[in-house]
Amino acid sequence: MFKFITNKPLWVNITAAIGLILVLVVILFFSLKAITNHGEDAVVPNITGQNVTAAIKTLESKGFKVEIIDSIFIDTLARLSVIKQAPEADVKVKEGRTIYLTINKAVAPEVEMPSLIGYSYKSAELMLQSLNLKMGDTSYRPDFARNSILEQLYNNKTIKEGTKIPMGSTISFVLGSGIGNTEMNVPNLVGLKVSDAIANMQSMHLNVGTIVAYDAISDTLNAFVVEQRPPVYSEPTPGQKVQNKLRSGQVIDLFIKSTPTQTSDTIKNTNQ
Repeated sequence: MFKFITNKPLWVNITAAIGLILVLVVILFFSLKAITNHGEDAVVPNITGQNVTAAIKTLESKGFKVEIIDSIFIDTLARLSVIKQAPEADVKVKEGRTIYLTINKAVAPEVEMPSLIGYSYKSAELMLQSLNLKMGDTSYRPDFARNSILEQLYNNKTIKEGTKIPMGSTISFVLGSGIGNTEMNVPNLVGLKVSDAIANMQSMHLNVGTIVAYDAISDTLNAFVVEQRPPVYSEPTPGQKVQNKLRSGQVIDLFIKSTPTQTSDTIKNTNQ
């Protein structure tokens, strides 16, 4: 076998070796071309905004592979829609290339509602934006804290701090409109249960101020008002009673006990 090679002149062997190498290079070149689909480019379609199932079918029908790499939530976009694709649309890539997708979550994640009572309207709006919550309707009621948040509502009901709600939910606010112009008589709340006193004040657009307990109380709403400030009457001079006045939006402080205290105001309330 080797005699066939050694019997040939050296230049013949060298020429044959070079020819063999050239043949191997050509074979390798065409093999790589077939393996890598060299020269077979495809344009990436725009599937942003489409439902992820439809988007995957479109990409696979054009010879692409698909991989979902992330999911986030944007409440203004359709659930399970494609938010981002890489490579982007209209880019030329080789067939069989993997297209990476970011999609919108099917279920909105939950956030904890903070307490925005006492915030200004603008501050509350910025806080909602930071939590991806929406600003809803705004209503007003008389209160000395003008343009401050008095109550926060979700689905027309008061929402407490720490309550978990879906991201993108709408929160409405009740704001203070300031003190009213019309004066009214201070209501007599002494002798009433706290719950009844508060209901009475709310019907007159008056606000509860400080509640001070004179003894140990387990249930504040079922305790009794034994004193209020301002009182129903004042005495600028001994024996001279003057009816005190309030405007809507002002406050009355309540002093309470677990049992009612018999006073002239209590007796008056009982006889009314």
